[in-house]
Amino acid sequence: METLTKNLHKLTPEEKWEQATLANNFIFYKVMRHHPEACQHLIEMLLGIKIQKMEMHGEETIEHDYNSHGIRLDVYVKDSEHIYDVEMQMTNTNDLPERARYYQGLMDLDNLKSAQKYKELKSSHVIFICMEDIFKNGLPVNTFENICLEDKKTKLGDRTYKHFFFASLCAKMLTDKNAKDFFNFLISNKSATNYTNNLKNYVADAKHNSQWRFSYMTWERQRTYDLDAGREEGRNEKAVEAAVLLIKKYNVEPETAAADLNAPLEKVLEAIKLDSRTGS
Repeated sequence: METLTKNLHKLTPEEKWEQATLANNFIFYKVMRHHPEACQHLIEMLLGIKIQKMEMHGEETIEHDYNSHGIRLDVYVKDSEHIYDVEMQMTNTNDLPERARYYQGLMDLDNLKSAQKYKELKSSHVIFICMEDIFKNGLPVNTFENICLEDKKTKLGDRTYKHFFFASLCAKMLTDKNAKDFFNFLISNKSATNYTNNLKNYVADAKHNSQWRFSYMTWERQRTYDLDAGREEGRNEKAVEAAVLLIKKYNVEPETAAADLNAPLEKVLEAIKLDSRTGS
């Protein structure tokens, strides 16, 4: 798996797109957002729960204020008492625990309105589906909640949970056949159940979408620029330019274009206004 991820870094954006599977977080994001029933089934399967009525989050990004670090969540959904974020992680970025912490905090800010009480916070689940075992403890699933360090048993009861699923271990060690097939599908792109057959078709449809292909290519080239230049300001400028082009070329909503390209939404809106004034 490590060799696979290293080789992917050497491919061109076009080659990466051609080889992309559901394990690619851009493809995962598009498939799950546009097929809510598949998303609901995945969460129910991973957590062993039943969601009565699921609401897909209306926006693709969460930005608390102008100076905060906005995020684009892969799959951000709610039901009556819970909120869920599911993230596909192909490589170990060495910051996943911290990212899970930050995501959970922003999700709470997004859900608790000014007049609500803290008790009205929904149970929060951040789920990382990882291709690598980042904890190296041999467990296919690692679930964390806050617990007293002194007696090792008293739970804080804040109803926040962080779940890490490691694909290679889940494919071998889980007892649920459907879950094992899902993780085998992530690794091999070979399907054996109706669910993964559907996912394979959804991935194929996503890769035939010219707008999404454009977004992915631009995002990949922008990321290469980031690595080479190492300048956040330059990255944002390139991202905003690409987002405006995506909006003009495909009539995409500004929120979607900004989310796809990790561009600051307020900068994209400013650029659109300026573009309309100049008539360019």
